[in-house]
Amino acid sequence: MHLILGKFNGGRSVVKLSGKTGNSADIILIDHSLVVTAMGLLAAGTNKGRVAMWRNASGSSQSTGALEGKEKWKLQASTELEGNITQIKVRQEGASLHLIKTPETSADYRIFVKQTAMTADYWCTHCQRDQSSVLFHREAKVHCNSKDFSELFPGLGNIASVKCNANGSKVSILVSKANGSTDSKICFYDVEMDKVTLFDFKAEQGIGREKSVVEYPELHNHIPVCHFWDCSEPRLFVCETIPEAGVQSPGQKDNQLDVWVLSFFSTEEHGLLLQDSFPLPSLYQVVLGIEVPHYYFAKKPGETGKGQAESGSKVLQMASRRPMRDFIGLGDCDKATQDAMLNFSFYLTAGDMDEAFKSIKLIKSEAVWENMARMCVKTQRLDVAKICLGNMGHARGAKALREAEQEPEQEARVAVLAVQLGMLEDAERLYKACKRYDLLNKFYQATNQWQKAIETAEAHDRVHLRTTYYNYAKHLEAVGDHALALSHYEKSDTHRFEVPRMLSEDLQALENYVNKMKDKSLWKWWAQYLESQSDLESALKYYALAQDYFSLVRVHCFQGNIQKAAEIANETGNWAASYHLARQYESQDEIKQAVHFYTRAQAFNNAIRLCKENNLDDQLMNLALLSSPEDMIEAAYFKLMLFLQQRRHFSKALELAFATQQFGALQLIAEDLDEKSDPALLARCSDFFIEHAQYEKAVELLLTAKKYHEALQLCLKQNLTITEEMAERMTVSKDSKDLSEEARRELLEQIADCCMRQGNYHMATKKYTQAGNKLKAMKALLRSGDTEKIVFFAGVSRQREIYIMAANYLQSLDWRKDPEIMKNIISFYTKGRALDLLAGFYDVCAQVEIDEYQNYEKAQGALTEAYKCLSKAKTKSPLEQESKLAHLQSKMALIKRFIHARRVYSEDPKEAVRQCELLLAEQDLDNTIRQGDVLGFLVEHYLQVEEFHLAYQYLEQMRKRIPCTNLPYYIKQQTVEAVHRGAGIPISQALVAEQSQHSSVENKDVEEEVADEAEGP
Repeated sequence: MHLILGKFNGGRSVVKLSGKTGNSADIILIDHSLVVTAMGLLAAGTNKGRVAMWRNASGSSQSTGALEGKEKWKLQASTELEGNITQIKVRQEGASLHLIKTPETSADYRIFVKQTAMTADYWCTHCQRDQSSVLFHREAKVHCNSKDFSELFPGLGNIASVKCNANGSKVSILVSKANGSTDSKICFYDVEMDKVTLFDFKAEQGIGREKSVVEYPELHNHIPVCHFWDCSEPRLFVCETIPEAGVQSPGQKDNQLDVWVLSFFSTEEHGLLLQDSFPLPSLYQVVLGIEVPHYYFAKKPGETGKGQAESGSKVLQMASRRPMRDFIGLGDCDKATQDAMLNFSFYLTAGDMDEAFKSIKLIKSEAVWENMARMCVKTQRLDVAKICLGNMGHARGAKALREAEQEPEQEARVAVLAVQLGMLEDAERLYKACKRYDLLNKFYQATNQWQKAIETAEAHDRVHLRTTYYNYAKHLEAVGDHALALSHYEKSDTHRFEVPRMLSEDLQALENYVNKMKDKSLWKWWAQYLESQSDLESALKYYALAQDYFSLVRVHCFQGNIQKAAEIANETGNWAASYHLARQYESQDEIKQAVHFYTRAQAFNNAIRLCKENNLDDQLMNLALLSSPEDMIEAAYFKLMLFLQQRRHFSKALELAFATQQFGALQLIAEDLDEKSDPALLARCSDFFIEHAQYEKAVELLLTAKKYHEALQLCLKQNLTITEEMAERMTVSKDSKDLSEEARRELLEQIADCCMRQGNYHMATKKYTQAGNKLKAMKALLRSGDTEKIVFFAGVSRQREIYIMAANYLQSLDWRKDPEIMKNIISFYTKGRALDLLAGFYDVCAQVEIDEYQNYEKAQGALTEAYKCLSKAKTKSPLEQESKLAHLQSKMALIKRFIHARRVYSEDPKEAVRQCELLLAEQDLDNTIRQGDVLGFLVEHYLQVEEFHLAYQYLEQMRKRIPCTNLPYYIKQQTVEAVHRGAGIPISQALVAEQSQHSSVENKDVEEEVADEAEGP
C-alpha cells in the first residue's frame, strides 16, 4: 500500500506501508513534516483528502512480521476532508490534530482540529479573500488582531506554513509567491506587542523592520522551506533553508543540495538574533524539530543503520538527534544546567556579558565549562574563554592563550584556543581566514599534516619553506624513512650536516652518498671523519678533492712529511697552509723557513718578530716595507734602539722603547741590565713590564734591583710560582748589609709561606729552616709526606716537639710491617719524653698482637711496657693517670689468666676450662680478650673429650655473640662439622637458624640507622 502525501515544488513524497488495514506496518520513509511522531502517534494526509493515523502498537502481544528492533504501528480509522492536506501539527499533549487544507479556490484556506480519540467531529473556518491570517486558541476564539499580508509580501501567493512558539506569544509564517515559489522572507508576529518583523535571506541589508543575512554570505540566496519553535523554550526558533532555484552557492559541489539549518533567539527586547548555523549533515533528509538541548532530524532512505558518527546522536530507526552547539559534550544534563546554558548562550549572543556570567556562576561541572570554551571559539570571545579555561583547570590552555595575545589578528588568537580544545578544523579555518599562513604551517606540522604544511609553505609562506622541509625531514628520519628524509634535507639545504649524522650508523651508504654528491663540504667532512679514524691516506685523498690545502699541509706535517707540505704551500699560496707550516718551522728552530712562510701567509708581524729575536737585520727592513706603515716605524725604532744599546746608551734606548712600547727590544735591553745598573732605571722597567702583564720579567728586574719584598708581593698577587732560582735570589745572606737579621728572617718566612700556599713543601722547609723556625719547617715537611726526610730532620733538630710530631706522623704509616718505623716511633717518643704517648702506642701494639696474630704473650709484654711508661710519665691530671694505670692492670690480669689457662691445659684440663668459664663471666672481657678465642678454646676441649652437646652449646654461644662471617677466625670448619656430627644435629638446620638470627640482627641495625637518620635533621 502507498500513500501520496501533498506536493512540494512539483515533487511527490511517498510513505510506503506494508500489510493490510488493521495490521502492523513498518514505516520506511518519513518526509518533511507531513508525518509527525508525538505521544505514540503518526499522521499523514493524502491527495484524496484523507487523514491516516497510526498508533504505536509495540506494547501489544500480537505478533508481527516486522524486522527486529523496528517499532510497530497500527492503522486507525481514517478521516476524509475535501482537497489536499498540506500540513499536520500535533499538539504537545497529543490531545488534538491541527490540519491545514489546501484551497479549492484561491481564497479558501481552512484549519481543522481533530480529536485524537477519533470520536469528535472536526470543525473549520474560512480565511477571507484579502489574505489575512486569523489565530485561534482553544474554542476557536479570536486571539489577536488580523494582519494583511499583501502589504508585507508584495506578490503574495499562499501562506505556506504557520508555527507558534511554546507560550503562544510569537508566530512564524512562511509564504509562497504568486508563481508558486517560496518567498525568501520569514515573518515573525509578536502577539503581545502586535508587531511584525521580517527576516529576508536575499536583502543586502536590513531596511526598517527587516533583518537580513548580510553578515553571513554563505546564506545569501537561500530560501526557508520549514521552520519550528522549541516545544518548551519560547525564545528559540529554528528553520531549514535551501538555495534559490537556479542559484549555486560559493563552494557548493555539483549534484549536492546546499541545505543549511539556522537557529535564532527571538525576544521583544533584542529582536531576532542568529544563534547558530550549520549545513545539514549528509546523513539527514530534513529537520523534524528542536527541543533543548537537541535538534531532531529524519534520516534519508538507506541511512537507517548509520549515524553513529554524529557526536552525541541517539540513533533510532528513522530519526536521529544532534546536540545543539552550546550543549555538545554535556549529554543529557539536568534541567537547571540546561536553563543556565541556554541563558548564557542567549546573553552571549546578545552581547550582555554581565548577565551571561550571572547565569552560569553556580555551575561546577567541568564539562559545562569546556562546552562554553568551545562556544567561545565560535563567538570569538576570548575574554569568556579565559574564565572558562580557569574553571576547567586547563593551565596549558590558559598559558597558550596568554602567549597568543601578542598576535595582532583576533582569528589567530582564537585559533590557539581552538587548538588547545582539540577543535582542529576550526583552528585551520581561522588561520586561513586571517591569512596567517606561517601559523597555519606550524599547525599542519604539529598535527602531522605534512603535505598540507609543504603546500602552504610553497604557496604562501616561502620564508619558512626551508624550515618546513627540514622539520619534515626530521619527522621522516624519526619514522625510519631515510630515503625521503635525505631528499628533504637536501631541499632544506641542511644535508651537509644532517645527512652524515643520519647515516653515521651506515658508513658504506654514507661514503656512497658523499661520492655521489661531489660536494666540497661533504668531501671535507668525510676527510675529517677518516682522519679521526686514523685513516690518513684516505683523508688526504678527500682533502685534495675538497681543495682544503690547510688540512693537507696539517696532515703532512703530522706525518713528518714537511717537504711535501712545503710544496703544497708554495704551489697553492694558501695563507692558512703557509701560516701553519711557518709555525712548524718555528717550533723546529728553522727560522729562515719560518720567516719565508710567515711572509707568504701575509703574517708580517710574526716574520718581523722572528727577525728581531734572531738578529736578522737584513730581512727586517724588507719585511717592514712589505708590511703596514706602523710596522715600518716600529722596525725603524727597533734598529735605533739596538744601535743605542750597542753604544751602552741604555737610558735613551729604554726611553725609546717605552715610547714605542717595543717589548722585544725592551727585553733585549733588560737582559743587559745588572746590579750595577741605575736602580731607578730597573724600577721603571719593572713597572713597564707590570703594566703590560709581563710579570716574570718584572720580578726578575725587581730582584736585580734588590727589591725583595716588592718581588715577593708581586708573586703573591699574581700567583706566580716561586722557582728554586727565584727563591735563592730572594734569600739574603747573613753577612749582607742590605737587611737587618730580623728583616731577613721575616722575609725568609714570607717566602716559605708563599711556597706553602703553592704546595712547594720542600722549599718551604728549607726557607723556614734558614729563618730559624724549625717547628714550621717540620710542619711543612710533614705536609710533603717524605718519611725519610722527616726522620732525618727529626734526628738533627733535637727538639722535643719535633720528636713528638715525627712519632705521631710515623704512627699513621703501616708500622706493623716495618720494624724500622716502629723502632723510630719508640725512639722519638722516648727522646721527646712523651712517655704517656709511648704508653698509648704500646697499648695499641698489644691490641694488634691480639687481633691479628692471637699472640697474647706478646700482648702481655706490650701492656707491661705500657704500664711502666705510664707509671714514669708526668701528666697534668694524676687522677686520669691513676685511672689509666688501673685499666692497664686489669687488662694485664685478664690476659695473664687466659695465658695461664692455655698453659696448664695439658696438665690440668679441668682447671683450664674453669678459668675460661670464669673469664666469660667477666664484664670487661670484650675490651681485652676476644670472646671468640675463649669460646673456641672451650669448643675444642669438649670436642676432644667427646662431650658433643656441651661443645655444641658453646658453639651456639659463639654464633650468638659473633657474626657468622667471623667464625673462621676462631674455629676451623672441620671442628664445626665434627661438633654437629657428634651432637647429631644437621649442620644445615643450624646454618638456617644462624642466618635467620643474623638477618634479624642486621634488620634491627638497619631500622635503628633509619630511625637515627630520620631524627637527625
